[in-house]
Amino acid sequence: MTAPRFRTGTFKKRAKRLPGGRRVVHYNKKKTSKHVCAKCGKVLDAVPRGRPYEIRKLSKNQRRPNRPYGGNLCTNCTKQLFKEEARKL
Repeated sequence: MTAPRFRTGTFKKRAKRLPGGRRVVHYNKKKTSKHVCAKCGKVLDAVPRGRPYEIRKLSKNQRRPNRPYGGNLCTNCTKQLFKEEARKL
């Protein structure tokens, strides 16, 4: 019997043939959504997509850009934030 979470159309199915000749259905894992900027909502380029166990295997500098607010804000919003902070001084 199929697990209840697989009984929807959202999981893509793949038929696999076992060594004994029996055919079974495997379900593909869902892709994660792309990371977006917290301020403007633009897709962040340098942040990889992946499930948590895949991202955990990457080194820290591969997970997100090595700059202030990297992985949270896009470059344009970061520049704009720095300008605003400098003007407040």
